[in-house]
Amino acid sequence: MQKILIVGSGDVARRILSRLALRPSRARVFALLRDPARAAAWRDAGATPVLADLDDRASLQRLAGLADDVLHLAPPPGEGRFDTRTRNLLAALSKGKSLPRRLIYVSTTGVYGDCGGAQIDETRHLNPESSRAGRRVDAESCLRAWGLRTGVRVSILRAPGIYAADRLPVDRLSRGMPALREADDAYTNHIHADDLAAACIAALRHGGTNRVYNVVDDSDLKMADYFDRVADAFALPQAPRISREEAEQRLSPVQMSFMRESRRIGNGRLKNELKLRLAYPTVDVGIADSLARRNACLS
Repeated sequence: MQKILIVGSGDVARRILSRLALRPSRARVFALLRDPARAAAWRDAGATPVLADLDDRASLQRLAGLADDVLHLAPPPGEGRFDTRTRNLLAALSKGKSLPRRLIYVSTTGVYGDCGGAQIDETRHLNPESSRAGRRVDAESCLRAWGLRTGVRVSILRAPGIYAADRLPVDRLSRGMPALREADDAYTNHIHADDLAAACIAALRHGGTNRVYNVVDDSDLKMADYFDRVADAFALPQAPRISREEAEQRLSPVQMSFMRESRRIGNGRLKNELKLRLAYPTVDVGIADSLARRNACLS
């Protein structure tokens, strides 16, 4: 039986677990959890909880030799230059009598930085412009070097803004938060949480050694246009438009970091190499599905 370790047990991980449970030959799934209170819910969902903390290297010793495949979805720490969590994980995995066969890491398209709205693919040079993206680059570098050294097949999935029915900017629009005017706006990229979960499973089957894949949908939208699509679907006022200078004064540094980076990311490898057919090829499809789900709950 295939043994899979999921590191970073959030929403996408739960979606992965649900998909794995539907496979004809079910795998045994281990879920790394820091909070013991969440263990029962994960056990009920079909996973074996493993209580450990990526910030505590000593607690990770039980991971050595535990799994054939590792899905690493955990974010880096909130500060610093390095992803110490990924470094701790690799140190623990390296101590086993047998190493994993594959490791899939979910990174971020933020590693590309601002591309001025250009169309790019995985060959684009990395230019992280925030410390958050810099830590992701550190994680990718550590993982690729470890894969080359150990022979473990490492594949990296770079994901943009993840959305789902409960992860749309409805609250933002309800509060009347602004968006950038057309002249200052940035191209943004998206992926539905279900499609990201499907991409992780596809990478277990088809992911290449030290290969990078952009996990984005086919949408080609600026950020304010995306907000407008959601506002129109949910009968909310469209976001008021402001200049970049005004946004610098009104919005948080984290919000502005997303608005400064403009890129249009291709997904050819995702479709051709991972052989993934997107369930939500555009945000319009995802928004329509979310609206239908909401209406079904209200009826």
